Amino acid sequence: MLTCPLCLTPLANAENGVVCAAGHRFDRARQGYLNLLPVQHKNSRDPGDNQAMVQARRDFLNAGHYAPVAQRLAELAAERQPERWLDIGCGEGYYTAQIAQALPRAQGYALDISREAVKRACKRAPQVTWLVASMARIPLPDASCQFLASVFSPLDWTEAKRLLAPGGGLMRVGPTREHLMELRERLYDEVREYVDDKHLLQVPPGMHLAHSETLTYKIKLIDPQSRAHLLAMTPHGWRASAERRAAVIEQAKPFVVTVSMRYDYFLLSDVK
Repeated sequence: MLTCPLCLTPLANAENGVVCAAGHRFDRARQGYLNLLPVQHKNSRDPGDNQAMVQARRDFLNAGHYAPVAQRLAELAAERQPERWLDIGCGEGYYTAQIAQALPRAQGYALDISREAVKRACKRAPQVTWLVASMARIPLPDASCQFLASVFSPLDWTEAKRLLAPGGGLMRVGPTREHLMELRERLYDEVREYVDDKHLLQVPPGMHLAHSETLTYKIKLIDPQSRAHLLAMTPHGWRASAERRAAVIEQAKPFVVTVSMRYDYFLLSDVK
């Protein structure tokens, strides 16, 4: 099912890895993932999130703060009952594992460009095929997936469309303009306006928005560690000043912040 990232021909299982007919071989790491990101496709030595960012996100998500977000995504995936699905930009696998649990009979794949993230993701759902790979060169054949998920992740729309089978769709989950508003107000003198539907302009011909909904709720971050993890897993962890970040982390009272997510499902409407 996988394709070679160098010559695009099918990959077959080999001893402790995969190989294509041209002899390009890729080993399976001891954690269970395949690294299908050749060095010539990297833009840095270790692209993607580093170990500190991945661990902060893992700790924050494991505390359950975004559990309703993952639960709703899993419900929406289960409603569509795909035979094969892919999580594009899976990070450390929190949302991927929820999808896998909701689709026990489907064949699941997940990829991220960050090796540190995928190393940790493997432990969440061993039944998923975990890949270190580029989102712009996804090592799967054309029209091979009925369901794609993209959660808080950049997206190559052309590549996503290529992967979808006729009648398949992409579920994009991203923040609305209200997401983490209280945090942004504490960190910046002027909160930058965020247009949460700008991605609609990027949808390629042949795909259309078939479903959209918003999930909004409040979370209470009681301890400094949870506030530090939230800052570390967002761009605010390096955009805001050190003084503003410290004030949020070290405040004596619990910090209440809004979580607001938009779920957009794009259906493939033409036959390739």
